[in-house]
Amino acid sequence: MAEKNDSKLIYEMHAQVCSVLSNAKRLEIIDLLRAGERTAGGLTRAMGVSKTNVSQQLAVLRNKGILLSRREDQHIYYRLAFPGMLKAYDLLRQVLLLRLREQGKAAARLGRKNRA
Repeated sequence: MAEKNDSKLIYEMHAQVCSVLSNAKRLEIIDLLRAGERTAGGLTRAMGVSKTNVSQQLAVLRNKGILLSRREDQHIYYRLAFPGMLKAYDLLRQVLLLRLREQGKAAARLGRKNRA
């Protein structure tokens, strides 16, 4: 019975993480943090969006346990809580790139068929 409850808990946790990662800006932040910790200002410059937007997304990621932060003087540095999650991030990205290629091939075939 405990295994079943553990399994249900894992499904719930998985769904929560996926819902947090359903935002393109949050995914971009995760990708930028793969190289190491950064400040909100550094992320803002790299992303080309407002500091307010970045700060909001950082708060969500930190509150859900995706990011950790540390303060050094006047700066707060953010890093991934579980860098191993990048394996899942990269795998999903590979799948999406394959999907885009296949859609491109299908569009090209359709284009050739419509011209014939």
